Amino acid sequence: MSSISSKLPKTEVFGHPKGLLYLFFAELWERFSFYGMRALLVLYMTKHLLFDDDMAFGVYAAYMSLVYVTPMIGGILADKILGFRKAILLGGILMAFGHFFLTIEHPVFFYGSLGLIIVGNGFFKPNISSFVGELYEQGDARRDSGFTIFYLGINLGAAIAPLACAWFAENYGWHYGFVLAGIGMLLGLFVFQKGLKGNAFEGKGLTPNEENYQSKTFGMKKGQLIIVLSFLIVPLFALIVKFHQYEHYLVWVVSTFLIYYIFNILNKVSSIEKKRLLVAVYFTVLYTLFSAIFEQAGSSLTLFADRNVNLVGMDAAGTNSINAGFIMLFAIPFSLLWPFLNKRKKNPNSPIKFGFGLLFLGLGFIVFAMSAHSTDDFARTSMSYLVIGYLVLTIGELFLSPIGLSKMTELSPLKYIAFIMGVWFSANFYGHYFAGKIAKLTTVAEGEINMFSKGLFGKIVEAVTGLTPEIAMNGSEAFQQLFSYVSVYASFGFISIIVGIFAILLSPIIKKMMAGIH
Repeated sequence: MSSISSKLPKTEVFGHPKGLLYLFFAELWERFSFYGMRALLVLYMTKHLLFDDDMAFGVYAAYMSLVYVTPMIGGILADKILGFRKAILLGGILMAFGHFFLTIEHPVFFYGSLGLIIVGNGFFKPNISSFVGELYEQGDARRDSGFTIFYLGINLGAAIAPLACAWFAENYGWHYGFVLAGIGMLLGLFVFQKGLKGNAFEGKGLTPNEENYQSKTFGMKKGQLIIVLSFLIVPLFALIVKFHQYEHYLVWVVSTFLIYYIFNILNKVSSIEKKRLLVAVYFTVLYTLFSAIFEQAGSSLTLFADRNVNLVGMDAAGTNSINAGFIMLFAIPFSLLWPFLNKRKKNPNSPIKFGFGLLFLGLGFIVFAMSAHSTDDFARTSMSYLVIGYLVLTIGELFLSPIGLSKMTELSPLKYIAFIMGVWFSANFYGHYFAGKIAKLTTVAEGEINMFSKGLFGKIVEAVTGLTPEIAMNGSEAFQQLFSYVSVYASFGFISIIVGIFAILLSPIIKKMMAGIH
């Protein structure tokens, strides 16, 4: 593919390959559909389907976990057979079916729709991100900037969709909210198809081996067989979501698969590729920690905002838009920052950026914890701490997440690039799983204190929040709940900062293993 693309004329828009514009808008609308549906899902289950909270949270957790597992499979199939173009189109079609089928009120369609979106996301998500990387030659200084712009598209969709789909659902009915999400997916497919017809991708993203794609297995061409199997496997994922109480087994299965496949790749690649692949795994581990702490935004931080923050101008659910709003505000400046620093030879390398990402994440949670200093008589804190905390952790996200997307495409052996992108997204799978464990630490029965109330962490909590277990126990239940939140945030903020510092100190070794990749 690289030999073909190098002979074609290069067209640019705003200093970036023209294809980035189409992938930006395709991803924007796909994320609009994904986050629009996600914003409605738990409310739809509890208010309309009348699921109890445990059932709704179980279904949601299993769904979100699987959404980040299937990209590994979709990545492998794109690497070996489909290519990025066909994988993205197949994934988009499956997801569109899933959104529209949610309008049919029947258990088979409900769980089946979630299964369709899970499978579709596996084909779409890793391959569109990998496709962005293929637009740039290795060593192109614009790569990090391009991924930051692409990341802006993700967050534009994430910010707009919950508001738009929720408005339709509230004013016209749940099904109209899901229909709007489905329309968003169709718009994403339309934009991508327009880019294909306009040759915006200049020969990139094609099937890696057309002869292999056309070869027959079980009497069918491999490409056609994948499409058929994609629909046939939907009931399996639907059943896993329905019987979500067995999720911990899924963690072991995914981990075993990941370890086996990565070792298999390590045995097949050159020594330089081996070192780079180990760095990709290292970055994924750091991202898993980042995700586990960061994903409190959708769980415990929302409850913290609801119970212990004096909110102004929005409700607790609305606070989830603060992060996406800051992403939209800072994504372009960050995308311009890296080329600016690169020209002056001051652009920090990727291992250092990861370290700073974890540092800022930790500082953001320290700010949340410091809000205890502004507590009123009702155990409610100033909203300014919530907003500033989100601002700081968003800066951390921009140091780490888009850079990670960029580096996965550079560090991966060419034959396995989409699979390694799937490995990167598996950090979200583990992150959601462990985020739930962290969130549960904030739930303490009245009169009890959590594990971070004594010893070293107890001293850290007191220094950051000004609170001790004795002060909390002498207060109301609301004060005890506040202490539970801020003690966990202070402790994990401290852990994130320590790991961030360690990552920065380790950066010269990691940089050497990257063998020329910045």
